[in-house]
Amino acid sequence: MIPGVGTLDGHKAIVTGGGSGIGEAISRRFAADGARVAVLDRRVEAARSVASAVGGVALECDVASSSSVDAAIEAAAAEMGGVTDLVNNAGLGMNKPLHQYTDNEWALVVGVNLTGTFNCMRAVVPLLLDAGGGCIVNNASFNAVRPLSGEAPYSAAKAAVANLTMTAAIEYAPTIRVNCVSPGLIDTPLTALVTSNDEWRAAAESSTPLQRVGTADEVASVFAFLCSDAAAYITGQNIVIDGGAGLPNAQAESLIKTIMRSFSRQ
Repeated sequence: MIPGVGTLDGHKAIVTGGGSGIGEAISRRFAADGARVAVLDRRVEAARSVASAVGGVALECDVASSSSVDAAIEAAAAEMGGVTDLVNNAGLGMNKPLHQYTDNEWALVVGVNLTGTFNCMRAVVPLLLDAGGGCIVNNASFNAVRPLSGEAPYSAAKAAVANLTMTAAIEYAPTIRVNCVSPGLIDTPLTALVTSNDEWRAAAESSTPLQRVGTADEVASVFAFLCSDAAAYITGQNIVIDGGAGLPNAQAESLIKTIMRSFSRQ
């Protein structure tokens, strides 16, 4: 990856879930491109590690809590002298049949992925309006467009994030551009159970047109592009980054079937 040095000069970006995986890659890419970055994460030590590496600000934040979000974003804006970009990346998921989810599990998955995105947007929008403009990029998921068996709350929440993105793009244009990114299978600590298993990884790669799993840096580059002037005429879009897996094939279902067969042999 060759960073677009200077393409985000003067930007002041907040990245939620910035302590690891895609969020860490986004934080590093934004900093490499010239932005000041506030790294928000529930795991404050992880946020501090990334912030230290990129010369940014680390703040503890539980995106599902509006009071936590309000406090963290206020602190980030004060520390950086304002905000120009918000990246809603924090998220989590689990896998089980729909009827086996408990009330608490549903609330947790939807609370972090959907309500967390809403909380952060609500807190940042007034700052961007006062500043005369800015960008919001939400991390949705491949599940937003092609739901995956066993991930009903996650898929529903991510589909709602895509719709929330479009709604906000209409409401706040032309002052604020709002887009979302929907990654497919990306090699991160959260997907290590799959990507570190040779059989499961091969099943995913064989049904992906580009024949490999994506990297966090590749996803981060799209977030950086969407916040740059190069994307000045782009808003309300959902950019899918999946190596072509969403084309007429069944990568995800093929992978799940392979995993299930593995478990049945144990």
